[in-house]
Amino acid sequence: MLKRGLLVGLQTTWTLGKIIFPITLIVTILGYTPILGWLAGLLAPVMGWIGLPGEAAIPLVLGNVLNLYAAIGAILTLELTVKEVFILAVMLSFSHNLFVESAVATKVGIRMSVVLAVRIGLALFAAFMINLFWKGGQETAQYGFVSSSGQPEVNGWLDIAWQGVTSATLGILQLAMVVIPLMIVVQIMKERNWLKLVSKAMAPFTKMLGIKENTSTTLASGLLFGLAFGAGVMIQAVKEDGVEKKDLYLVFIFLVACHAVIEDTLIFIPLGIPVWPLLIIRLVTAILLTIAIAYIWNRMDKKQELERKEATYEH
Repeated sequence: MLKRGLLVGLQTTWTLGKIIFPITLIVTILGYTPILGWLAGLLAPVMGWIGLPGEAAIPLVLGNVLNLYAAIGAILTLELTVKEVFILAVMLSFSHNLFVESAVATKVGIRMSVVLAVRIGLALFAAFMINLFWKGGQETAQYGFVSSSGQPEVNGWLDIAWQGVTSATLGILQLAMVVIPLMIVVQIMKERNWLKLVSKAMAPFTKMLGIKENTSTTLASGLLFGLAFGAGVMIQAVKEDGVEKKDLYLVFIFLVACHAVIEDTLIFIPLGIPVWPLLIIRLVTAILLTIAIAYIWNRMDKKQELERKEATYEH
């Protein structure tokens, strides 16, 4: 079991690594160019629509192109209100590390346009609603101690390229450290039929979302470890459990709205904002969005089935 789990973990790491390495390399190199600043400048004029000052475009761009740590490092350099930091935190929770996580989702069979539309759409909608209805949080945010991964000093393009390769390699190693043990555990659970117990335990939740029990492992992995690791489990689930296309989309729609809930929530604590509302917003949004899409999808399927039956009777 350990050997089979290890092999599956290595195969999954290789599959995802082929996507993550080049994207991380390119994006890291871009971080040392004026391109990200140019993107932030383009976004600055529209920031007022969602209750943010123009300079808040910088952490948004860094968070979406790089990662949450880069975004938090940028937030620490700005004097913002609690409300503005909370809006940024909610937006970044829905929409961060877009290139890597969206590319990983495509490996499972999800269209990148769907992932991008859901994540960016949720971020903008949430920001607009918070700005519209929350009248508090006008006091200046008091930042605690945060270790941000700022850009290290580099000299010349060779150093920049080396920094890109280093970041990409570390990304793959981090992925392997989670995916391989996770796959070993999943393999043991499968061969000892423990996975069926997990599926049954999560059955009420998956049923509420409108998806089948065989997606439970992916849901749990994505919620705890993140979208990329959830994708790793889903790759195996598609191969072995025959997960349907509809369930595949519904699971990932849930996970793009709400994944790595522990890490992605705790990381914002030092910014001096209320994190419980942040967690609740993500969970409730993911549940309601998935239920709504599942309901509409089922109605459309029933309508198409009815039309096919009517066409058969006419012939």
